[in-house]
Amino acid sequence: MTFPPLARIRQHPPMTREADVPGAVRTLILESAIEKRVKPGGTIAVGIGSRGVNQIALIARSVVDALKERGYRPFIVAAMGSHGGATPEGQRALLAEYGVTEDAMGVPVKTDMETVELGTNPVGLPIYFDKNAYQADGIVLVNRVKPHTDFQSEFESGVLKMLVIGLGKRQGASQVHKLGVRGMKEVLPAVGRSLLEKTRFALGIAILENAVDETAEIKVLEPDTILTEEPKLLERARGLMGRLPFDQIDVLVVGELGKNYSGAGMDPNVIGRLMVETQPDLARPVVTRLVVLDASEESHGNIVGVGFADLTTEKLVSRLDPESYRINILTSCFLERGRIPITLPTDRDVIQTAIETCWRIDPAQARIVVIPNTLEVETMWISKPLLNETQANPHLSLETDFLPMPILTDGTLDQESLFPNSVRGRRRKNGVPGSH
Repeated sequence: MTFPPLARIRQHPPMTREADVPGAVRTLILESAIEKRVKPGGTIAVGIGSRGVNQIALIARSVVDALKERGYRPFIVAAMGSHGGATPEGQRALLAEYGVTEDAMGVPVKTDMETVELGTNPVGLPIYFDKNAYQADGIVLVNRVKPHTDFQSEFESGVLKMLVIGLGKRQGASQVHKLGVRGMKEVLPAVGRSLLEKTRFALGIAILENAVDETAEIKVLEPDTILTEEPKLLERARGLMGRLPFDQIDVLVVGELGKNYSGAGMDPNVIGRLMVETQPDLARPVVTRLVVLDASEESHGNIVGVGFADLTTEKLVSRLDPESYRINILTSCFLERGRIPITLPTDRDVIQTAIETCWRIDPAQARIVVIPNTLEVETMWISKPLLNETQANPHLSLETDFLPMPILTDGTLDQESLFPNSVRGRRRKNGVPGSH
């Protein structure tokens, strides 16, 4: 097949940016009411998660420094549920990849999986909580607020979820996920309210990111305001996040999936597929054929999200680490997403098959979009049938002519040439060992 030519387009919606991240964090903490809950000299567990939050190392260090300035003794605690293979070593390695290490933070980093039991949730299951955080004099959680990949509710991804699932470790995450969507919508906020009373939660640092993955705003959440203010931040985040600008796509090519891009590997809010048993997909975009070509190095073989795709490559499936993949899928209780799609030898085979089966007689009429991953959607490549919509959208600009799809002689799509500034492109530029 002669593949349809592609042109690069760029999204440039109106965006806000936080110009001074360390300064904003310092001001928020110094002006907060944390001293009403924790006396100077007390220990503070600073919860950091496994999501690919932009500038997380800088933000975490800024939190630590501001807490020290107020006279506290902070330490970092992993707040990531069952991620990292649900082991102390795996969670420590994930934090280190984001630059959150003892040397960089200047404080201890604790990733123990031991928990304490704090009563029962509304359906009678135990509530588990990280022991290190529970024994601290105060808890400060640092997390991005954004739409969740599994459900829509008043509380989705954010500080409250980190309190319940992140600090619940593997046991706590399992208890909430046991009930599927009901657990996330009903049990999670109920457990959150209980933990606000039973733990020494002292402060939340909520991060909002804009459509190009930059820190847009940073807000502080006090224990007595989190239940009313976090839902407002979620709605703000919903309007800020990057999305695909087309309602209908025949073939969506995702360069690589990864936990560093989305907790689900690929973000349903971007691809339009929810893949949760008993639940409908999202309203847009409607994608006929979704393909994913590779998994990020940062996922360490956890190829969760591959089940969203119709087609994938032998290369991606070969990266599978069965143990971490199985733990993540079974803990989530969303087994539909764990299915391995039709697997073909090369990128060329996958893309060709997608075009041949996307319900277009003429390949030249296929509405094709290529993105590096579901987090970095500022630039993408499109086929000619999407040109008119692009030119009619004031927030899109055409940056190149229509050019041949760069398929190398071994059948690999040259993602680095398409997206030189993506995570994958930077990985290659920096000569990271083991990069693709």
